[in-house]
Amino acid sequence: MRRDTGTTRWARRMTGPMAALLGATVLLGGCGTVKEGLAEVTAKQTLLDSVPDGSEGPFRFTGKDVTADISGSVDPAAKALDMKTSIKDPEHGFSTHIAFRVVGDDAWTKISFTETEGLTGLPKLPKKWLKLDPSKFTDADGMPKYEGADQGNAGPLIEAATTVNDDGAGKYSGTIDLTSGEAAKVLEAEQMTALGDAAKQVPFTAVVGDDKNLASLTLNVPAAGSAKAFSYVVKYRDYGKAPKVTAPAAAQAQKAPALAYELLNG
Repeated sequence: MRRDTGTTRWARRMTGPMAALLGATVLLGGCGTVKEGLAEVTAKQTLLDSVPDGSEGPFRFTGKDVTADISGSVDPAAKALDMKTSIKDPEHGFSTHIAFRVVGDDAWTKISFTETEGLTGLPKLPKKWLKLDPSKFTDADGMPKYEGADQGNAGPLIEAATTVNDDGAGKYSGTIDLTSGEAAKVLEAEQMTALGDAAKQVPFTAVVGDDKNLASLTLNVPAAGSAKAFSYVVKYRDYGKAPKVTAPAAAQAQKAPALAYELLNG
C-alpha cells in the first residue's frame, strides 16, 4: 500500500505497502439522514465518526501488512507523532530500524541496523536523534510532516466502503472499493492492475471500542498476479492516555549528517 504524502514519500522506498500507515487526514462526509428531528445513523456513518480526528488527545497506533510492522503514537494538539518500523533484508538477513519524531515543523530520525554479523559496508550513523533539514531533501515533499491524526488511513478506506454491516458488540464488516476516491491511492499501480475488478469488492472488518473510538480496521486484500493475499491492519488505542510527543532534549539530538540524507533520499 502507498500514500503520496510528505511524511511517507521516502519511507515507501524502504517499507513498501506499510507506508500507507503514515497518511494524510481526510475530511469525512456525513452519511446519516434526519427524520422528524431524529438522526438515523447508518453503520457506515458510525464507523466514520469513530475515526480519530484529533479531538481524542494523544493515542497510540500500530499497523502491519505484507511488508513490515509500524508502531507509534500521535499527539494531535502538538501536531506531533512518533513512529518506528523495522524491515528485514530478505537477501542478506540484516534488519533496518527506522524511527521518526515530528513536532510541528521539526522532524528527527534514528536509523540503525542489527543482525549484521559477517556483513560489511553498512552505513554507521550517530545513535542520537538526527535533526532533519528540509533543504537537504532532493524531493521538496520528502521532509516528514504531521498530516493528521488518522495515521492508518482508516477514514478514506471507510469512506469508500460499498457495504457496511453492523455485526453487534462494536464489530463491523463489509466491502471496500479500492478504486474509489482517496482509497484509490492505497495500492501500488501494479497491484491495482493485477486485482482488476476484485479491487472493487475488498472485504474488511472493524472494531469500535466502548469509548466510540475506532479500535481496529482490517482490510483483507486478495492475491493478485504474483502477489500473495495479505491483510492490512491498523489499530488505535489508549485514546487520551498516551504520553505527549515532545522534541528530543538538546543532549539527545544533533544535526543529521550527509549520510542520513543519502539514505532518506534514496
